[in-house]
Amino acid sequence: MSTYIDVARETATTSKAARPAGLGEIMPALIFVGIFFIVPVVALLLRSVLEPVVGFGNYAELLGSATYLKIFANTFIVSGLVTAISLLIGFPVAWTLAIMPTRLASVIFAVLLLSMWTNLLARTYAWMVLLQRTGLINKMLIGMGLIDRPLPLVNNLTGVTIGMTYIMLPFIILPLYGVIKKIDPAILQAAALCGANRWQCLTRVLLPLAARGMVAGALMVFVMSLGYYVTPSLLGGTANMMLAELIAQFVQSLVNWGMGGAAALVLLVVTLSLYAVQLRLFGVQNTGGR
Repeated sequence: MSTYIDVARETATTSKAARPAGLGEIMPALIFVGIFFIVPVVALLLRSVLEPVVGFGNYAELLGSATYLKIFANTFIVSGLVTAISLLIGFPVAWTLAIMPTRLASVIFAVLLLSMWTNLLARTYAWMVLLQRTGLINKMLIGMGLIDRPLPLVNNLTGVTIGMTYIMLPFIILPLYGVIKKIDPAILQAAALCGANRWQCLTRVLLPLAARGMVAGALMVFVMSLGYYVTPSLLGGTANMMLAELIAQFVQSLVNWGMGGAAALVLLVVTLSLYAVQLRLFGVQNTGGR
């Protein structure tokens, strides 16, 4: 009897030790987020309905102006293009990294991480040099006989898309690589032995298995693209403004905190809506949760 009681006590102690401590362990992080993120964001959003007069006039002006709607369209079009192109380029790169020898993959990973650690402003200025009318890309295209005159690749949305795609590529390659690396090669071999050709192995086996990595990476790139500021402002010019530039202009140049808060709330609502859709379709476990 005493042995049974000792075992029961030991089991209870072990279960208690293994049980999560609850909110106590993450309370400092929650306080930090609350003070330095939630409070400033709420204060900014309140100004959108309190300044210059109480009401939703800022939102009516923002959503009723053709100029502002064009900026919203620029933002979503560029973000969608950057996401799609990054996915098309990133998937074969991630797949190649997953199947190549580990030592060579480590070298390529180091190159990818080095590009992420390089200053964003320096990378964007480098693209300005490459994409200008007398830049390397136009000279190469003219030298190869593909074009007769330089292409306009800067101060428009084309330059913004090219520059942002380069910057966003690592953010889609890394989650894709993690998912593809976990796929058992025997599954693809079994599909081939069952008569599937390469296209069927890709579309019916590999892509469905890698779907959660594709969705996670695509959502990350799209959301980051929605709020990008440096690259669009340098490569896009003033005639091709995006939403983050509009918010900065409202706050810094026009000192119109009400309109800036309204634009920020629209961006926040879109971002949270996309995250909610992903949670609905793929669940918490496939969205970066436990």
